[in-house]
Amino acid sequence: MLLVHPVNEAVKVLPVLLVSFIVGSQSGNHFWGLIVLAIVVVFAVLRWFTTSYRIGPVHVQLRTGVFQKKLLSVPRSRIRSVDIEAGVLHRVLGLSILRIGTGQQAGKGEKFELNALDASIVPHLREELLQRVTRSAAEPGTPPPDEIEIAHWQASWVKYAPFSFTGVVTIAAAVGVLFQYGLGQRLAESSVVTDSIDSAERFGLVVVIVVGLVILLIVASVFACARYLIAYGNLTVTDDGTRLHVAHGLLRTRSTTLDRKRLRGTSLSEPLLLRSARGARLDAIMTGVSAEKKESSMLLPQAPADEARRMMTVVLGDAGLHADAQKPLGSHGPVARRRRYTRAVVPVLLAAVALAIAEAFGAPIPPLAWVAAAILLAGAVFVAWDRNRGLGHAVLPGWLITRHGSLDRKRHSLEAAGIIGWTVRQTFFQRRAGVATIVAATPAGVGHYEVIDIPIEQAWALVEAVTPGAGDKWSS
Repeated sequence: MLLVHPVNEAVKVLPVLLVSFIVGSQSGNHFWGLIVLAIVVVFAVLRWFTTSYRIGPVHVQLRTGVFQKKLLSVPRSRIRSVDIEAGVLHRVLGLSILRIGTGQQAGKGEKFELNALDASIVPHLREELLQRVTRSAAEPGTPPPDEIEIAHWQASWVKYAPFSFTGVVTIAAAVGVLFQYGLGQRLAESSVVTDSIDSAERFGLVVVIVVGLVILLIVASVFACARYLIAYGNLTVTDDGTRLHVAHGLLRTRSTTLDRKRLRGTSLSEPLLLRSARGARLDAIMTGVSAEKKESSMLLPQAPADEARRMMTVVLGDAGLHADAQKPLGSHGPVARRRRYTRAVVPVLLAAVALAIAEAFGAPIPPLAWVAAAILLAGAVFVAWDRNRGLGHAVLPGWLITRHGSLDRKRHSLEAAGIIGWTVRQTFFQRRAGVATIVAATPAGVGHYEVIDIPIEQAWALVEAVTPGAGDKWSS
């Protein structure tokens, strides 16, 4: 522990250490970096001496603080999840990080985290903390049931990694760091960039841009594959009937436990790029686990769509949903289809009309602008067609299935027992078109799930079909 904390703190202030080293080198005083490093190490050591925890029969307590003491106490009845994580240094030293989740949004200083525990005691500690949550109190001393592996990561799944923006985001972050510390300007003034500009003038700007985009695509794909392999390699999902256990990671391992009693459904994500490669991602809809914490609710990362659908039916464990995974969803009718095309195509047409008016009044409009407008129009028509094809819903006994989107298509399977309220919403244009959006409120996942542009005469009938008695109309 005395090694983990100083190294972690040193990594956090690495930019400060680099700046102090550069300043010290320019001034001839090389002790600047050593002074900053010594302060970091002393602070990290003091953190170890001032951190303690206690697990009692009613509460779990964590006392921290070097300059400001803080005591964080969590009732054991409020524990919703226990996550285990271990970085490279932790694994070398035989340590793990244990995080306790209560289902509430916690600030940076309010997260219950036990950093650098002995890895050999962590599984027993997790079992003890979750026992009251996931095991029946009427079964004291009963050994936990056997875990069955329901999914296992395959090396071939790495091919789905480039069909996301993670590689581009990684490159953008690296470029931002370079410019933040002045290295980007030096690179821009280097001979490499100068030679590239000369090449652009020699071979043509269009050719250089195309070659640059191809190189960027290759580099981004390599970064995305490397990140995917490190983050999700060796993934396994097991089920013991009361809990789902998701473990993954090569260098930095992570283990998440999901309580089946708090499972309210699944979200199948099929973004356009990933869908073009016949891939998908599966997340659990859990009470007390925010959908913003993707790693805490993930069941499968980018994987074959067929495997994600199989996993969805296994997790939900309902015969009706098994059949639903293969059947198409109900259409929302011609009005919803017209609205898909109107909302996608009209803005592009207005932009084209504005270009035509400007050209009619003598403004110089380059031909490239018209080419761009034509490409945007074709893209808008395709997106409208794809959004209409992906729009649909189904009502099964005890379940609501809804799907919408194109660039980020998602299919939500929501348990009716997890719905705590309904809203039938109509905008001005929806009222004129005779359609409405149904919003199902739930304390799980993102907190609400929508059925978009359904005919208004079907709206309350859908609510009544999912939760009988909730569809009674109000009168005034």
